[in-house]
Amino acid sequence: MMMIDQYILGSFVASLFGFVLLYKLRRKIKKPKSNSKIGNKDECINSSAADGGSQAHSGVEDDVIIVGAGVAGAALAYTLGKEGRRVRVIERDLTEPDRIVGELLQPGGYLKLIELGLEDCLRDIDAQRVFGYALYMDGNNTKLPYPLEKFDSDVSGRSFHNGRFILRMREKASTLSNVRLEQGTVTSLLEENGTVKGVQYKTRNGEEITAYAPLTVVCDGCFSNLRRSLCTPKVENPSCFVGLILENCELPYANHGHVVLGDPSPILFYPISTTEIRCLVDVPGQKVPSIANGEMANYLKTIVAPQIPPQLYNSFIAAIEKGNIRTMPNRSMPAIPLPTPGALLMGDAFNMRHPLTGGGMTVALSDIVLLRDLLRPIHDLNDASTLCKYLESFYTLRKPVASTINTLAGALYKVFCASPDQARKEMRQACFDYLSLGGIFSNGPISLLSGLNPRPLHLFCHFFAVAVYGVGRLLLPFPSPKRFWLGARLLSAASGIIFPIIKAEGIRQMFFPATVPAYYRASPVA
Repeated sequence: MMMIDQYILGSFVASLFGFVLLYKLRRKIKKPKSNSKIGNKDECINSSAADGGSQAHSGVEDDVIIVGAGVAGAALAYTLGKEGRRVRVIERDLTEPDRIVGELLQPGGYLKLIELGLEDCLRDIDAQRVFGYALYMDGNNTKLPYPLEKFDSDVSGRSFHNGRFILRMREKASTLSNVRLEQGTVTSLLEENGTVKGVQYKTRNGEEITAYAPLTVVCDGCFSNLRRSLCTPKVENPSCFVGLILENCELPYANHGHVVLGDPSPILFYPISTTEIRCLVDVPGQKVPSIANGEMANYLKTIVAPQIPPQLYNSFIAAIEKGNIRTMPNRSMPAIPLPTPGALLMGDAFNMRHPLTGGGMTVALSDIVLLRDLLRPIHDLNDASTLCKYLESFYTLRKPVASTINTLAGALYKVFCASPDQARKEMRQACFDYLSLGGIFSNGPISLLSGLNPRPLHLFCHFFAVAVYGVGRLLLPFPSPKRFWLGARLLSAASGIIFPIIKAEGIRQMFFPATVPAYYRASPVA
């Protein structure tokens, strides 16, 4: 009997000891959830958030974190992933985007897409080939083809639904095992002693996550909340685009973008599928007529419709009646970087230009090719200060392409807008007539616009050739003091348009990049 009691007592003590041991072990395992110190980066642990909540820490080692998976982010993810980098992409919304801009890729951008191995992303989305422009003004029109004679037959512009294109690029990036796309909203960059170490973001479920990488690339678009710590943002909003989709009609010139130099500002048409034509009506200023109370529909019918090509009139009115009218602010922001160890800005988060010329994707893809080549010799990205100094060359080397497209977009928009000033009217007419001359007079500017000739000096020469041509029109055949004075005002107006844009882009970086020390900065030895 005593032995039975001892057995029962021993079993009870053993059970109690086991229970206490199990309780201690469970507390030990869970303990890091309330610990504010971050442990091994190879483990998934939690730390106390600043607001008192729990904050998870990603346990996966990344080489690059990319914020945003638009055109720039998705293309960069695939490019760096193909180079063997471990890439994490954090995108606010992974569903198909629905935008009215970013639908025209210039031939120069298409060449960059080929260089990145992403040209197949334009297949199976009903993308349309674009071979040039048709320019309309005061009942006259002229055809401006891209100078593609020296390129393969596949090279041309492409127009498409922006969302379809982005989805295809995200899908292609996801095929690489070392690229991971996550849906989440990045709330802040993680900095330590002036060096960006990673990001903090919220998942769809509201969980706070911290992710670390030696390089963070921010390309979260024109509405970026992160750019202020990485650049000096000087954002201008010169106008808004009002977007419509025209159906059951054909453009006067098939497979061409159409630009109407309307009053008060340009109107654009280009195909985005076999059956759809995108129309973008530029409305100067930040305030547009209200869509809700019918002011916008009335504006489009009474002011815009009489100015468009007659072949498009009925479909234009039908699109207005259908009611799917969209607006998008047009933004312009020169690239003024604040070189920061561990971080880089790209895409519209870094540099914007008026979307009149459709050059944004060309700039972004060109930047990605450059960044890929700069990072290629560097096997270890963890030396943040050395990497930062080296990547300063990125800001100089990108200038030929970026500044050419940026300057042309800003200058053309100001020239193409109607103005009560007689000198500006003469400049606008001179531009139309100059382009209508054909040959070098159209091929030169169109090669600049299309990204095929990224030479700022050529742009400068053509712009003032237009101004001089305009003065010549005024003085021939019989000059007069009044015409001399108007010619002088025309030259002054031309200078007032282009020089502020060049100053914002950086005169030295545009025309004399070899004088910038970072131009010669070599790759650090891996």
